[in-house]
Amino acid sequence: MSSMAGKVIKCKAAVAWEAGKPLVIEEVEVAPPQKMEVRLKILYTALCHTDVYFWEAKGQTPVFPRIFGHEAGGIVESVGEGVTELAPGDHVLPVFTGECKECAHCKSEESNMCDLLRINTDRGVMIGDGQSRFSINGKPIYHFVGTSTFSEYTVIHVGCVAKINPSAPLDKVCVLSCGISTGLGATLNVAKPPKGSTVAVFGLGAVGLAACEGARIAGASKIFGIDLNPNRFEEAKKFGVTDFVNPKDYDKPVQEVLVEMTKGGVDRAVECTGNVNAMISAFECVHDGWGVAVLVGVPNKDAEFKTKPMNFLNERTLKGTFFGNYKPRTDLPSVVEKYMNKELELEKFITHSVPFSEINKAFDYMLKGESIRCIIRMDG
Repeated sequence: MSSMAGKVIKCKAAVAWEAGKPLVIEEVEVAPPQKMEVRLKILYTALCHTDVYFWEAKGQTPVFPRIFGHEAGGIVESVGEGVTELAPGDHVLPVFTGECKECAHCKSEESNMCDLLRINTDRGVMIGDGQSRFSINGKPIYHFVGTSTFSEYTVIHVGCVAKINPSAPLDKVCVLSCGISTGLGATLNVAKPPKGSTVAVFGLGAVGLAACEGARIAGASKIFGIDLNPNRFEEAKKFGVTDFVNPKDYDKPVQEVLVEMTKGGVDRAVECTGNVNAMISAFECVHDGWGVAVLVGVPNKDAEFKTKPMNFLNERTLKGTFFGNYKPRTDLPSVVEKYMNKELELEKFITHSVPFSEINKAFDYMLKGESIRCIIRMDG
């Protein structure tokens, strides 16, 4: 155990004091882990669009002051009561959703939507005792999606921590703790394109590019990348995209364009934008008889999906997925091994790197659309 086990650790954290304002590097106090919790030393964290979305707090419950961050890699510093699967020194990925291993979802081979530890964006405290583990001068600083990795140390429920191969470089595999696994799994675990098939991916951000990478690994013969930003095509070629389609270039719905280009529709479609019209296009562009469309993007909660029932009767399938259908503790170690075996390339997702003291630059890169993933080095 570390010399600080059971004691409060003082460290640096990037605190969001209010919506949309630059993060401030503060000295925070991080309490020791309680029952079924672990305290991690975060070495690398990345910025995901979800952090930016909740930092802007335009469409959801604002919870401030808060420590954001959920895509990261670190080392276990100490463990709380009842923790047997992890020990100090273990290399881990924290995950915004969990796996308690005891609920009906965790026991089902078909689900990864744990009843206990499923993502909760409004909760700013630990589920064990309803308290925060972060404070400044005795006042609580709230958690974000159970991870809060924009801190040198953080406390997380053991069910949201995946133990991985200690020889995996944390500055690369940290991106597997959220977006990249989400897109990759949506293709490999849910769409399951047969070798030689055609795949359309809607939205070429980090998650969409990971879906393209999944299609490349699966051996798709053609990968159509659909995006409104023409600058994204050159980058997308590195992820296997063979054909770029910009809906703005056509005077008819993009699903009709894709059906014509493929003589009947693509075999698989993966939607990674959260735009409901893109979701409808993804479903309506797949081939009758065998086509499968998978929805990944998160829409506005009031959005409605409309399509003709005949599209289903003509043997098209529509599916949804959450975190690429990966169970965090059970499945993420094997995704890390895909990278270690050179089946999966991660370097091309990482476009920028900044020291922790310049974390706000990562936000600037993302807001300007310049980065896929920016790695934040906690030692800088």
